[in-house]
Amino acid sequence: MAGQPSSEGGLKPPTGLKAPGRRLWVSVAERYVLTAAEVEMLGQACRTGDELDRLERAVRALSELTTRGSTGQLKPHPLLSEVRAHRLLLERLTSALALPDEDEDVGLRPGQKHSRRAINVRWKNHVPNAKLAELRVRLPDGHASASAGVCYAASGVVCV
Repeated sequence: MAGQPSSEGGLKPPTGLKAPGRRLWVSVAERYVLTAAEVEMLGQACRTGDELDRLERAVRALSELTTRGSTGQLKPHPLLSEVRAHRLLLERLTSALALPDEDEDVGLRPGQKHSRRAINVRWKNHVPNAKLAELRVRLPDGHASASAGVCYAASGVVCV
């Protein structure tokens, strides 16, 4: 089990976590109420954070970021792809927790976040119908017609 309730009512971090994993655990577990599944996901994210820290330290210790392949060609060091894979995994695990943003009561799943962004982009410059009514200008003869002659002041287009 990733975390057990402590005597203070909070969750104890899983055993064996190093500093990066422990920081992640504390920053989430002390702030949010988590389900059992979320506690397990947080534990996996913390362990992945620890592994990522070890991999990044190993990459920093390398004298070269390339190595020789089986035929002598230069190729990227294998640790680089492992670091990249761990970063992606950590991002997916933390996104799967669906923690709420500062202004939200409940977090959104990744698909919901994508949908919200798409809606915001789609309707960013939308003019509500009430605003369109204000923008309508009557024809010079005093009549407004839906088929011929409704003008929109904002666009400057005159239909006749």
